[in-house]
Amino acid sequence: MSTETGIKRVAVVGTGVIGASWAAYFLAQGLQVSATDPAPGARERLTEAVLRHWPTLVESGLETGASFDNLSFHDTLEAALEGAQFVQENGPERADLKLALFARMDAALDQNVVIASSSSGLLMSDVQAACRHPERVVLGHPFNPPHLIPLVEVIGGRRTSAETIQRTLDFYRAIGKRPINPKKEVKGHIANRLQAALWREAFHLVAIGAASVSDIDDAIAYGPGLRWAVMGPFANLHLSGGEGGMRHLLDHLGGPIESWWGDLGMPVLTPELKQKVVDGIDTELANRSDTQITTERDELILAMLRAKAAAASIP
Repeated sequence: MSTETGIKRVAVVGTGVIGASWAAYFLAQGLQVSATDPAPGARERLTEAVLRHWPTLVESGLETGASFDNLSFHDTLEAALEGAQFVQENGPERADLKLALFARMDAALDQNVVIASSSSGLLMSDVQAACRHPERVVLGHPFNPPHLIPLVEVIGGRRTSAETIQRTLDFYRAIGKRPINPKKEVKGHIANRLQAALWREAFHLVAIGAASVSDIDDAIAYGPGLRWAVMGPFANLHLSGGEGGMRHLLDHLGGPIESWWGDLGMPVLTPELKQKVVDGIDTELANRSDTQITTERDELILAMLRAKAAAASIP
């Protein structure tokens, strides 16, 4: 339980894929979770998702007091927010809906309660404009699936207080997350922009017939992806420079790297390219169950996280 921060009850607003994963993780940390989502059947889907995630969380280690019985579902937003000490919002990525939702949450909550958004791309400076207490609104963007991946991007809007950012960082750290605090709002935040850069070139290579979908997946999963799972791109570049480190690498490969940047593609998601990618992934994953792939993926990620935790020098 997050006794370090005093937070014992979290409201999860929106219980789709991300919200349900957050709910499961909070429960595994021994927290009380009150959830709400207006979609028909949301209660049943949340229960099913949490139970599906639970074995992975048991394997990664439950905190004292962790229990599915600590989950409650509420039909109204205001009921879910009652008594909440921290809010994790996971509503649709639509500015109009998000603004209306934040206005309601802001009106219902004590002004000291942080409202963190899982938004993948919206800027908190825009969202907090709907609130009487914009200083307590902050981005708390996880990396999917939140119940497994440690990263959370914590970014404030123009009117977010430094205290809110620090309290949010402290809370996520206390429950075992790896929060980062980028200092500037940009569309898509940090991790999604990095992903998008890779996706852009992957789609380009398929579009021009340079490689198949499975070739590209293998190129990453059995190449740089293995190194990236251990350390980030800059740390890996540093090691690639040998004794001279990053300076040597940039002095000798800076020119070629710039030339590759200049040759990267700008694909357009035409119906033809979409179909080519869909056909490619169907071929790559033929006769494989998505459920089994997800299970094995989670097992491998857990093993990697345990190995990283045991490493003394890896940043």
